[in-house]
Amino acid sequence: MLSKVRAADGTTAKAFGHRRGPLVPAALLLSTLLVGGCAQHTEDDSTDGDGRPRASAPAAAGTASVPAEQAKQPSGTSEGRPTGCGTNDTDQAVPTRSPADLKWMIYQTDLLPASPAAGPLKVDGPVWSCFARTPLGAVIALHAISAKMGGSDWKVVTEKQLARGPGRDAFIAERSKLPDTNKTGTPGSDGTFLGFRLLNASKDQVTAMILVRTADGRHAALTASAVWEDGDWKLRPTLTGSITESMTAVGGTDGFVLWGTGNGS
Repeated sequence: MLSKVRAADGTTAKAFGHRRGPLVPAALLLSTLLVGGCAQHTEDDSTDGDGRPRASAPAAAGTASVPAEQAKQPSGTSEGRPTGCGTNDTDQAVPTRSPADLKWMIYQTDLLPASPAAGPLKVDGPVWSCFARTPLGAVIALHAISAKMGGSDWKVVTEKQLARGPGRDAFIAERSKLPDTNKTGTPGSDGTFLGFRLLNASKDQVTAMILVRTADGRHAALTASAVWEDGDWKLRPTLTGSITESMTAVGGTDGFVLWGTGNGS
């Protein structure tokens, strides 16, 4: 039972209880959860439901698999993109279903959503980049970036994919105090990313709730924001150094767009 989590200062607090300070979760609750404060609590009486993603031809555990199909350089690309990074940014609609071209990529034990159209189109070790400047591209970027914050890759990902400002400085200060925990095991063994809900979206900023199911079957929604900076989506930490703005237990999958199975359906 997820009754307690260990805080960054070495103390414990009730899961999803009061927020006391910077929240520094490792890989958005799917890896070792390290928190210095928690958000509001609601009872979770959920049972296992539909929506658990399955890998589509995954690579070996602990490695990143590049989607089999790579998007061609389309028309409608954003200006200011890094060299060789072109995406079709014309679809600014809020997604209401999983993308038809959904693929799954593996990072350590996490299965992360990807799309040959929305990204990531570039994989450089733990830095997965080149996302479409669309709401879907931002949501996928939030998954790809946040999942790297628990292990030894956090420094290089932070340098390249966290938005500049006092929030990033605060995150680095807090994260530097914590150990690196690289995960081993089968994909999905630490929990599962199930879906998302868009709270607001523009071409410059997207805030979304990310739905996860923990290894013990509970559901939680974590809110995070991405901003467009230097030609790609970057995760924006809070001023206190948290990569999430809130973390709340939820009773199930209602109200969320669920990721598909990666088979084009």
